Amino acid sequence: MQSEKFPLVFAGHVDHGKSTIIGRLLSETGSLPEGKLEAIKNYCKLNSRPFEYAFLIDALKDEQSQGITIDTARVFFSTKKRDFVIIDAPGHIEFLKNMVTGASRAEAAFLVIAADEGVRENSRRHGYMLSILGIRQIVVLVNKMDLVGYSEEVFNKIRDEYSEFLYEIGIKPLGFVPVSGINGVNLSVKSPETPWYEGKTLYEFLDVFKAKEHSAKQPFRMFLQDIYRFTENGDNRRIYAGTVSSGTLNKGDEVVFYPSGKKSRVAKIESFSSDEKTSVEAGCATGFTLTEQIYATRGELVAKVGEPAPHSAMRFTAAVFWLGSEPLNMNRTYFMKIGTARTTLRLVEVSKLIDTSSLESKSGSEVGKFEAAECVFEAGKPIAFDLIGDNQETGRFVIVGDYEIRGGGIILKPLSEALLAHEITQSERERRFGHKAAVITVTDGNFAAELEKNLFALGAFVCYFPELDISQNLHELELLTKSGMLVIIKSTEDARDSLTKRWQNLPVMCLSERENSIEASLNKLRTSGILGL
Repeated sequence: MQSEKFPLVFAGHVDHGKSTIIGRLLSETGSLPEGKLEAIKNYCKLNSRPFEYAFLIDALKDEQSQGITIDTARVFFSTKKRDFVIIDAPGHIEFLKNMVTGASRAEAAFLVIAADEGVRENSRRHGYMLSILGIRQIVVLVNKMDLVGYSEEVFNKIRDEYSEFLYEIGIKPLGFVPVSGINGVNLSVKSPETPWYEGKTLYEFLDVFKAKEHSAKQPFRMFLQDIYRFTENGDNRRIYAGTVSSGTLNKGDEVVFYPSGKKSRVAKIESFSSDEKTSVEAGCATGFTLTEQIYATRGELVAKVGEPAPHSAMRFTAAVFWLGSEPLNMNRTYFMKIGTARTTLRLVEVSKLIDTSSLESKSGSEVGKFEAAECVFEAGKPIAFDLIGDNQETGRFVIVGDYEIRGGGIILKPLSEALLAHEITQSERERRFGHKAAVITVTDGNFAAELEKNLFALGAFVCYFPELDISQNLHELELLTKSGMLVIIKSTEDARDSLTKRWQNLPVMCLSERENSIEASLNKLRTSGILGL
């Protein structure tokens, strides 16, 4: 089995000490190239500057002069268990687009927060961005503990505050570690400065991270990078080349190209500098020939017949984080890149805007710089993808404008074009049905069914969905209300309170059997303006 390098990102607010932690860790574990440490120390001495471990990572001259990480630096590092690619992502707010590039392929993250400054706006932004990128394995390093006297109280306060934030965005951190990058506290070994801390060191957490189980669990996926044709000396091979994103491909497997749907069978797996292979796994750059030649194009997603197929669509819902100076809006055409595929992209609708610091929802028709949103997009041609929950590698994309990365996102759901037809306006639907659209939540199923019968008898466009869950079906609820429907669902009081707080674009009416009667509930719907138009 091929040994893969585990991609790991360090992220956090500017000056919170990411590069210093990495540099110190590499130095303590003997992972630096020979002479690297001495060269940086000589550089600092010649320039009359104090030595900093961050300079081991920040190799660019302007980074060393300004003291901030501008681009993403990649460092190769190994423990006894596995090899890593450590990515040092920029923390400065103006370089977040580079952080998107650096973290886009990471499988786990260390998020650094300085003990003396606490949780900052960019700490939350980076956490939210990691969530958008589908990274769920996160360890938080509370750095610069030396500046607060290694205070357990300060550490606990930061842990509690940031844990609550991560929980709101669906992340349960693997742990919090009190560290001092400059002094090497709790990096490779437990330190006496924090006797109250009984958890793992940074180094120990490295081996806690779980690599994706490509070959055993995930379907085969490979974005087609190119097709190479050989003609010399009677060679008529066409080699379909790319890097395997997930799963395993074997000689003789039947494959299908998406979105074209063309099929053939693998005749041979090609190798340029090694013995002939009969199979390849995730992370391997490879090529293969087919028993029956087909016409395929760069960007198509190759899968195996008999395994779960990817989605193919032009329209889809996605969660995005926007970095462009100009807002993401419906008046411009952008480009999207997913794998090796590239096509035009148009914003169709902003379903929900999210303040990445407070996580409050708000309405709007465009997405501003450093804002996150759930949006509906339309690509210029059908694209193939997986949902982010099924495959991180084939569910992420970036948005490009004016030849620069403007945003990143994850695909949440493919959409039928019919669902987005807005030739009939909302007011026209209200006049036809005689009521406004709304989600009506109740706590009792029998009461819900009785309410549905009475509303239906009044001529309402209504339906009770007993199995529809608020937390998992927000988009379905929005689409149903856009059709003009009164949607009745059964929900706990806590869940529906969360719905009204976090999903302000959705019209919600909370009823209860405590209204005493169906008639009382109908009167409440009338006085609220939902019924009786």
